[in-house]
Amino acid sequence: MKKSFRSHIVLAATVLLAGSMCFAEDGAAIYKSKCAMCHGPTGTPSAGMAKAMGIKPASDPAIKALTVAQVNATIKNGKGKMKPVAGLSDAQVTAVAEYFKTLK
Repeated sequence: MKKSFRSHIVLAATVLLAGSMCFAEDGAAIYKSKCAMCHGPTGTPSAGMAKAMGIKPASDPAIKALTVAQVNATIKNGKGKMKPVAGLSDAQVTAVAEYFKTLK
């Protein structure tokens, strides 16, 4: 009985870990295709884009202080010169927001 219970726990942990890894990969792929052209592949925009659009790097303390919910809202509604990102499901927006929060 104990072996069976441990096996179920290990299986559940593996599934959860794999699911979160796939979620993060989706966020990274979406970021690369929809966001990196302005925000830079590592979260640091080019000097020209930063100046023209007022984009701060992901490492800026004000950006780091944003919650995932606030990043979600910015992706969905836009902010300043950034237009809303169209064509993403709520799950995809959350994946991108969570990925963006990992950028240094």
